Amino acid sequence: MIGKGSNMLFSDDGFDGVIIEIGKGLEKIEISDDGVVTAQAGVSLAYMASRLASKGLKGFAFAGGIPGTLGGAVRMNAGAYGGEIKQVLKSVTVVECGRIAKKIVHAGDLGYRSSVYAFPNAVVAGAEFELAVDADGEARRRMEEFNMRRKEKQPLEYPSAGSTFKRPEGHFAGALIEQAGLKGTRIGGAEVSPKHAGFIVNCGGATCADVLNLIDLVRERVYKEFGVLLEPEIKIIK
Repeated sequence: MIGKGSNMLFSDDGFDGVIIEIGKGLEKIEISDDGVVTAQAGVSLAYMASRLASKGLKGFAFAGGIPGTLGGAVRMNAGAYGGEIKQVLKSVTVVECGRIAKKIVHAGDLGYRSSVYAFPNAVVAGAEFELAVDADGEARRRMEEFNMRRKEKQPLEYPSAGSTFKRPEGHFAGALIEQAGLKGTRIGGAEVSPKHAGFIVNCGGATCADVLNLIDLVRERVYKEFGVLLEPEIKIIK
């Protein structure tokens, strides 16, 4: 199950199975007068953030630059710049065991880049959010600020699967990788971004094997230097 596939890395051998893309046909957004927002899983997260800000609602600005769909964002509790999906999520509509069900969100249902709504246990079909009224236009300003910071600090000029590693407790993955002297390290067409060490980018012709070998090298070096074992955030599909 994929949305935009923005944090996935597929094997060079391909995938021996069926891939279902949740996108077109599941992109509806409904906004009530009291700030309750219902959206289907295929809607673009960036579009949704922009739409909500334009409607005078706040609490979703952090998602404005995340290149994925709502379904994937709920499934992995996407977040950035101090915001997370779980902070505004009210309920989730899922498909499980061939049936559609609406699940009220409880404390503990979503964690750091994880949730109980993950495939194969469930497939996110939609979600309901509760947002506050943005009386002074703060959401639009914050979203523009976040997008500017992304352009300045992240290697958006190169293809990547997004942030390569999860944030280890008490540390930042990019900082550890940079301190280990790994910025600019390359294997084949894959490179630890000189702009932001938390990203492995495709400089041209990178294979899945190139990226995986570079991930292994980074993990080994960081563990040797700091005793911290980095865990990949990207989903590796074999």
